[in-house]
Amino acid sequence: MIRRLPILSTLIVAIAIAVMIGLGVWQLQRSGEKEAMLAILRANPAKPSTRFPEVGPVPSDLLFRQSSAHCLRVVGWRDEAGRAADGSMGFRYIAECATGAEGPGVLVNLGVGTKPALKPAWTGGQVEGWIAEEPDHRSLLSRLFEKSMPLRPMLIARTPAAGLKAAAPPKVDDVPNNHLAYAVQWFLFAGIAAVIYGLAVRKRLAGSEGS
Repeated sequence: MIRRLPILSTLIVAIAIAVMIGLGVWQLQRSGEKEAMLAILRANPAKPSTRFPEVGPVPSDLLFRQSSAHCLRVVGWRDEAGRAADGSMGFRYIAECATGAEGPGVLVNLGVGTKPALKPAWTGGQVEGWIAEEPDHRSLLSRLFEKSMPLRPMLIARTPAAGLKAAAPPKVDDVPNNHLAYAVQWFLFAGIAAVIYGLAVRKRLAGSEGS
C-alpha cells in the first residue's frame, strides 16, 4: 500500500523553511539600511562640531561627528582592549564623568596604554574629540530579540591624558556589515532543509511502494 505524504512533519518543515527564508529577506533589508548608514558615517567627521548627545542610542547623523564635553569630575574608570591612533594595540581608558548634580554624565575615552586597570591622573575638564558609543558587550541574541539597554554615547578624546597615546578616531571600516552574509546563510539553511526533507520523504515513499 502506497503511503501518503506525512502531513504534520511536512507542515512543520515548511513553516521552518518559511521562517528561514523570512529571516534571510530581513537580513537583506538590514544590509541595505546598514549601507545607507555607513554612507552617512563616512561624511560625518568632516561636518562642523555639534553638541554632545546626553543619552543613547546615538543617531547615525551624530556618530563620528566632532564634539566636546565637560567632565566635572571623574567618578570611575573602565579599561577595554583598544587601538591607538598609531595602530598599536593596548588598553583604552574610559573615564566615567559627572557633568552635574544629576543626569547621565558622560563617558570619555582618554587614550590607550599598556597596563590594565590603570587609573590615569586625569581629574576632568573640557574635552574635544569625536562622538562614538561605549563598547558593546551585549550578546547577538540579546541585540536581536531582547529589549537591551541602548549603548551610551562616548567621546573619543582628540588629545590623550598624560602618559597615554591618542585613541584611534572612529572609522567606518570598524563598523561591520555582515547582514548580506547572514542572509546567504539563512537561504542556504532553508535550501539544505528542503533537500534533506525531500530526500527523506522520497526514501520513505520508495520503501512504502516496495512493501
